[in-house]
Amino acid sequence: MGIITRSVANNITTSGVILPAGINDASVASITALAQVSAGDGITLISSQTASASASLSFTTGIDSTYRTYMFKFINIHPATDGATFRLIGSTNGGSSYGVATTTAFTEALVDEAGNYGEVRYDTGNDVAQSSSAFALSTNMGNDNDKSLSGFLYLFSPSSTTYVKHFISCSNGVDGSPTPYTKNDFVAGYINTTSAINAVQFSMSSGNIDAGTIYMYGIE
Repeated sequence: MGIITRSVANNITTSGVILPAGINDASVASITALAQVSAGDGITLISSQTASASASLSFTTGIDSTYRTYMFKFINIHPATDGATFRLIGSTNGGSSYGVATTTAFTEALVDEAGNYGEVRYDTGNDVAQSSSAFALSTNMGNDNDKSLSGFLYLFSPSSTTYVKHFISCSNGVDGSPTPYTKNDFVAGYINTTSAINAVQFSMSSGNIDAGTIYMYGIE
C-alpha cells in the first residue's frame, strides 16, 4: 500500500465516513456537486404564500417568540392594476382583524430607462403618522406583463410586550409610467403597540396581487 493510499485509508472509518483530518485544501479538487449542508447562518424558512389573482397574502401563523427577527422576501410581485401601491398591515390577534397604529418614513430613488431623469426624494404623500390602515411599501407599480417588484422586509422582535415593533423594507420595481422607471423604495418605521404582532397581511391599494411569491424566514 502506497503512502498516499495509507494516508487516505487512515482517515476513513470502517463505515466509510471521511474524518476531518482527511480533508484539506490540497486533498479535494474538481468538485461539481455537494450534498446540502447547513450554512449555520441562523436563517430558517418558515412558510411562503404564492399569489394567483389574490386579494391579499396573509401570514397568520409562525410569527412568535421563536425568533427575534422575521424576514419577508417578496419575489416578482405583479399587480393586476396599473399604478397600484403594494402595502402591509399588522395584527395582534392572529389575523382576526388588522389595523394597528403605524408610523413610517418613505424615501425613493428612481431613474428612467433612457437615463434622462433621476431623482432621490422623501415621499411625504406615502409616509404615515399613526395610521391604522395598510401602509405603502412601494407605489405606482406597473402591470405590464414584464413588470414586477422584488424586495425584502425585516420585522424586529414582534413578540415583545415592552417595545414598539420596528421594521425596515427595501424594494425595487418597474413603475407604471409610460416611460418606465426603475424605482427603489425604502420604508422604515414602527408599529406602535407593546402587544405582540403575530400576523401580517400584504395587499394592493387597488385590484389583486396578480402573481408573485412572499417567503417568511426566522432569523436567530
